[in-house]
Amino acid sequence: MEVTLSKKETFQNRFKMFWKSMKRTKYLHLLALPGVLYYIIFHYIPMYGVIIAFKDYNFRKGILGSEWVGFKHFIRFFENPFFWRLIRNTILVNVYQIIFVFPLPILFALFLNELSNGFYKRFVQTVSYLPHFISLPAIIGMMVMFLSPTDGVVNMILQKIGLPTIYFMADPKWFRTLYIISDIWQHLGWGAIIYIAALSNVNPELYEGAVIDGATRVQMMRYISIPSIMPTIIIMLLLRIGHIMSLGAEKILLMQSPLNYETSDVISTYVYRRGLVYGEYSYTTAIGLFNSLINLTILIIANKITKKVTETGLF
Repeated sequence: MEVTLSKKETFQNRFKMFWKSMKRTKYLHLLALPGVLYYIIFHYIPMYGVIIAFKDYNFRKGILGSEWVGFKHFIRFFENPFFWRLIRNTILVNVYQIIFVFPLPILFALFLNELSNGFYKRFVQTVSYLPHFISLPAIIGMMVMFLSPTDGVVNMILQKIGLPTIYFMADPKWFRTLYIISDIWQHLGWGAIIYIAALSNVNPELYEGAVIDGATRVQMMRYISIPSIMPTIIIMLLLRIGHIMSLGAEKILLMQSPLNYETSDVISTYVYRRGLVYGEYSYTTAIGLFNSLINLTILIIANKITKKVTETGLF
């Protein structure tokens, strides 16, 4: 004879199971609590302020008291003469990062995994991590010194071989190249950590069997190492694609000058100027909301494609 439970009893049973699970993993939840609180306080609660994108925000009237203007600020941004320049520059820098910066930590981790000398391996890892801990102003300061048109090492070498000096930091043609090269130098070792961790979980018996079968190092890398970390690569790529319309303003602002605006001016630096310098909070909030919606759309599309092709995705 079957016994059917009421909705109330079903809910009570589920709640008991949930509470037992919470008690069993209470220390893990306590460990995660600071991170959860951080995102709630600094990422979710501030979403309330997004409504000023549809208002003419007035500091005295407050968020709720300010006048509704609908899509006025969005239209203003779309009609901005620099709109396509901002979009182009933002997307190009991000695409270059995906093409040049993203694969290099993977290759670095794969080659590092092949080193058998433990001391040398740890030494190379340590040296490669160090640039990540150098502050951005220090890195840009080093670039300015090395690339100075008067006494920079690079221009001194160019003069020695009979070539004209180049004002690298002011030339729009060199901005993206310098940005990508400095990004590679700064984040190569740090970005490889997650792939080194993934490779450490590969069953050593797979490599031993491949050696017995006569496989070379390159073949083991191709048929064992890369397939083993492919889910990690896909997840990291999706996270990177999800920020294709976003770019941190700090480094660009340090490298930027009116002379290289043509290639260095991106959405984040434009938002900084219009929002913090000129106080156009509603306008820049509208730009930020537009930016986030585009990122979310691209991420959903990319996730669906990878799910169909590789059966791996974020959600």
